[in-house]
Amino acid sequence: MLYLHDIWVNWFEGEENGYNVCHFHEWRKDDQIELLDQVPLLKVSPALFHYIENSLSDLPKPLLDDVHQKAYVRKNHERIQLDYCFVVTDGAGVLAVDTIGYQIPIRKSRLIPRQEQLVYEMAAEAEERDYPLPRYEKEYHILSPAPELMCGLTRKERQLKQLLFMALDQLYSTKNTAQMRYWYTEWAPEKYAAIQKMSFDEAWEQLYNETKYGWSERHEQLCENLIKGQPFFEKLWEMEQEPKVN
Repeated sequence: MLYLHDIWVNWFEGEENGYNVCHFHEWRKDDQIELLDQVPLLKVSPALFHYIENSLSDLPKPLLDDVHQKAYVRKNHERIQLDYCFVVTDGAGVLAVDTIGYQIPIRKSRLIPRQEQLVYEMAAEAEERDYPLPRYEKEYHILSPAPELMCGLTRKERQLKQLLFMALDQLYSTKNTAQMRYWYTEWAPEKYAAIQKMSFDEAWEQLYNETKYGWSERHEQLCENLIKGQPFFEKLWEMEQEPKVN
């Protein structure tokens, strides 16, 4: 078993998509950084790495058995044992995982570049561990967007885009044709005449298809307008408006 020591992690909890587990250059000052005193390192197949990175499904039992209580986190000068915590790589990507005692990868983190490089160097000499790949089918939808819809966006833009999709999903659930036409017109005022003749589904499909790629000031404006008067959404919006690097 290979081990890493003094590893900095920035846990993202409950993320089923790897694009939301931010790389070091997107870490923020108010993120909660932890120091892993010791953590096992596993080299696995690309398929299993992708499964761990992009799902919240059960991890293979042999993997959990191999790492059981072999990691320690340092907090306030205390060395605390963790049940199932490990760093995993397929030689092309690196991810730290902590199940917080469960069978699924609840907490995930990238590593800082220097430590990531160390993992690659160690993995180059290591044997790939042969764990069974659980059967699963990854499904993307408006509340769990496909990676290509998030490609090239900053952390803030990804967060706001997911907020926009949440607001659009709520709009869809209303089945209110007048509202749907109104919001599509907000997005594309030049299509006003055509939009007035559209059914709910037609307006919805076109609005979603026109907003799902990229991110722009128009996206941000639509998002801000859509969430007005909805405290939960407004709170998420405000969290992304505070002065931050990214």
